[in-house]
Amino acid sequence: MYNNTDKGANREKWLYLWNQIIWYVLSVIEVFLLLRFVLKLLGANPNAWFTQLVYNVWWFLNEPFNLIFSSSTPVSTGTTFEWSILVGMLVYWLIAIGIIRLFWMGRKVTTEEAHNDLEKNS
Repeated sequence: MYNNTDKGANREKWLYLWNQIIWYVLSVIEVFLLLRFVLKLLGANPNAWFTQLVYNVWWFLNEPFNLIFSSSTPVSTGTTFEWSILVGMLVYWLIAIGIIRLFWMGRKVTTEEAHNDLEKNS
């Protein structure tokens, strides 16, 4: 026999799964942006295979943020401190948090949980 608690448990499992997927995707994005940031900061050889992979394959992750600052800040010869990458990392993290919060709004809660949450936030 199927009842509402089965439906609620199934919804919780799907919310948990999507939560995990979003955090995984965010982690991949953050790692590649961090790699790009570190390679630029350390002045990595742009002709090296790994550097080209990080710069060319994942360029679209940083593209929306490239024009925020007029230019990158040179640290010393061959090295660059790219503020736009750090801004991108922050924005992607905020987007992930927003999506997760949006999903969790659909979570079924008891009256007691709702009351306690309202008391805590007021």
